[in-house]
Amino acid sequence: MQSKKTIKIKEPIRLLIVDDEKEYVEVLANRMALRGIQVSKAYSGTEAIRILREKEFDVAVLDLKMEDMDGLEVLKIFKKMDPDLMVIMLTGHGSAQAASDGISLGAFAYLTKPCEFSQLLEKIRKAYWEHKNFF
Repeated sequence: MQSKKTIKIKEPIRLLIVDDEKEYVEVLANRMALRGIQVSKAYSGTEAIRILREKEFDVAVLDLKMEDMDGLEVLKIFKKMDPDLMVIMLTGHGSAQAASDGISLGAFAYLTKPCEFSQLLEKIRKAYWEHKNFF
């Protein structure tokens, strides 16, 4: 009797990074891509919303303070557009209130910049795992 082999298809994490600090986004995107993560980049809330209309993502990393739109406003719109999108709030202007507001609006996690790359990567992987386990 022949044994059947199970083929596992490993899908890359589809990640959207939203931050108005372009150099930070570029470095982060490059480091994520080296780990097999599919990365799309947005440098404003408006651009992120446009991109989310065009593509599907598993996880978004969203800066709280941007010039054109507040990250919490972008989070509200993201959750209306795709309630299952896992969003990690990231900011250099952290506060307990902002963290609480983000979580209550549906953010998966909240990290303060600068955070260790490994910590962010771990949060992204956990968010992806939870996203995939919903389905």
